[in-house]
Amino acid sequence: MTRIRERYVKEVVPELKKEFGYTNDLSVPRLEKIVVNVGVGRSLKDPKHIEFVTKALERITGQKPSPRKARLSISGFKIRKGMVVGLTVTLRGTRMDEFFDRLVNISLPRVRDFQGLDEKSFGQSGNYSLGLKEHTVFPETQSDDIDQTFGLEITIVTTAKNAAEGKALLTHLGFPFKKDE
Repeated sequence: MTRIRERYVKEVVPELKKEFGYTNDLSVPRLEKIVVNVGVGRSLKDPKHIEFVTKALERITGQKPSPRKARLSISGFKIRKGMVVGLTVTLRGTRMDEFFDRLVNISLPRVRDFQGLDEKSFGQSGNYSLGLKEHTVFPETQSDDIDQTFGLEITIVTTAKNAAEGKALLTHLGFPFKKDE
């Protein structure tokens, strides 16, 4: 059992049951999946960029990303239908728990001038989205082979019914939100 899963079972479930009045352990919100997206628009000029991003994303998440192709041709962006315009990874189970643990405890504190995450990035259904400008905050990236950087979009999907439940879940799991002054 991972650290996050153990903390969820022993600490978070009882606290959320008391806070929201749940009667059943299975009705308590939990992490469902984490989706990591990367746009590779730069690959139109540099074809090796997709390979670089794929290898880096595979190292960061521990699983091979799936390519996302353009559905329409857009001449203004020089995109043709069927071209790879992004990569995505969906993490569930143990890999999701380990990624969440690394994100919260190692990667986010390494972000330059990190003051905490904004609480307004919750969706209506309790999911949280955040963007990172550089992939180099993850310890899996080797600093000697970094010639390019790319940004990531990370979406944490929960089973919460609203933003308040989702915020409570992530707060109890140790998510670093900005402190109100």
